[in-house]
Amino acid sequence: MMNLLMTALSRYVQCAGYELHFMEWGAADAPVVIAWHGLVRTGRDMDALAQFLVGQGFRVICPDTIGRGFSQWSRAPKDEYCLRFYARLARELFDAMGIERAHWVGTSMGGAIGTVCASGLWEPSMQGRIATLVLNDNAPQLAEAALARIKAYAGQPPVFNSMAELEQFFRTAYTPFGWLSDLEWRKLTETSTRRLSDGRVTPHYDPAIIQQFTEHENDYLIWPHYDALDLPVLLLRGVNSDLVLKDVAEQMQTRGPGSKGLFEWIEVPDCGHAPALNVDAHWQAVLSHLNKAR
Repeated sequence: MMNLLMTALSRYVQCAGYELHFMEWGAADAPVVIAWHGLVRTGRDMDALAQFLVGQGFRVICPDTIGRGFSQWSRAPKDEYCLRFYARLARELFDAMGIERAHWVGTSMGGAIGTVCASGLWEPSMQGRIATLVLNDNAPQLAEAALARIKAYAGQPPVFNSMAELEQFFRTAYTPFGWLSDLEWRKLTETSTRRLSDGRVTPHYDPAIIQQFTEHENDYLIWPHYDALDLPVLLLRGVNSDLVLKDVAEQMQTRGPGSKGLFEWIEVPDCGHAPALNVDAHWQAVLSHLNKAR
């Protein structure tokens, strides 16, 4: 039975007029964890964490945001590649799956989506439906220099002749993720790749996602949402992160959940933006936090 539960199902659901892809792990009646990926990544980044959490008795759902992985691309990128629309996707995912309440683990963008969902300011029916929130190198205010770096590369994904070249690119670009085995780097590459019409390979996302930054100024400046949170929040900050600055983490300690004693902050060694959530120290930190409201 355990081997069956450790096998993920690749599933699709209609949300906000789009086919949304997600991986589902664990027993249908187990407590739910939503594990949401970062800006140009896919839900497959959460495989290792999901396998661990299934072993701890959780059901884990790992979506591909529209424009990423196997989910459809937006037909209106100027309007829909933004946190408000992603919150709608999340709410419709909860509703379509019959999820009354879930824990949320979000890397980077995925953490921001969790924050704006949990606040209930944009999706009132989501208030109270997120039991705990893990922000994996995400905060309600992000460093401008790091955002400029992201803007510079996200809209022009590189193109390569071979998978080997693309893997080397990922190994360099994602060095801040921390330690990954050779097998993990190969899997990351193979689950992050699409072929173009000319046969070359490129990262598996819609270049138009950059319009979140060009059309939605300060979309990641979400202090009002953070201040509205009333649930346990864990910040996993890569010690070398250039996106989440220490002074912002310090503000998080005194605002919103921090002012209520509901905020915990862990510095993750040997990582920048963002920890890969693929080793035991990461898993145990997440598990300890989930158990606060299990």
